[in-house]
Amino acid sequence: MSVVAPRLVFERRALREHEYIVALDEVGRGALAGPVAVGAAVIDARCARRRIPEGLRDSKLVPETRRPAVAQRAADWVLSSAVGWAANSEIDEVGIMRALGLAASRAVLAACTEQVDPADALVVLDGNHDYLSAVHPGRITVQTVIKGDRDCASVSAASVIAKVARDELMVRLHPDHPHYRWERNKGYASAEHREAIRTHGLSPLHRASWAIADAPTLF
Repeated sequence: MSVVAPRLVFERRALREHEYIVALDEVGRGALAGPVAVGAAVIDARCARRRIPEGLRDSKLVPETRRPAVAQRAADWVLSSAVGWAANSEIDEVGIMRALGLAASRAVLAACTEQVDPADALVVLDGNHDYLSAVHPGRITVQTVIKGDRDCASVSAASVIAKVARDELMVRLHPDHPHYRWERNKGYASAEHREAIRTHGLSPLHRASWAIADAPTLF
């Protein structure tokens, strides 16, 4: 099966009505440990006229060894980019959907430079659910796009930037919690991660509200 390459059809159409696009995609939503991250990539019409960076795809379709280079090319292509975070403690406190909204709002505010007002941009959110509008502090226009990370180059850029940032964080956290092998599983529910939870219990970075230590349906 051939890998679908993202295009700029959606973005070029949207940029006829909006000066900027802020594209968003999340990573870490289904992990058992660590934060959830949302990548933001800001583009304008000039970006949309440039060549799409080599190798840019939805992060899930980019081989792990190639992701850092692709993420760097993506960051060089867009006007600006950022990653917003919501910690596992926030996920436990407010739930995953609101935590996603908090991370997305932080990403938008961090990615928007002095010249880019989020209120004047179209925020493109991968998926079919707008988890941002309810928590963002200012006026914002959000459009969800199913398979946006696959089909829209700006969302692909946000996807790979967020994926690389979160993976690098989990690798840095591994030495403090070596039982869980986060340098390999990045906090997701691999067999070795689940077995380590059974043996050693939860770390302070696990999402305790998910009751993952004693939920047999997860294992």
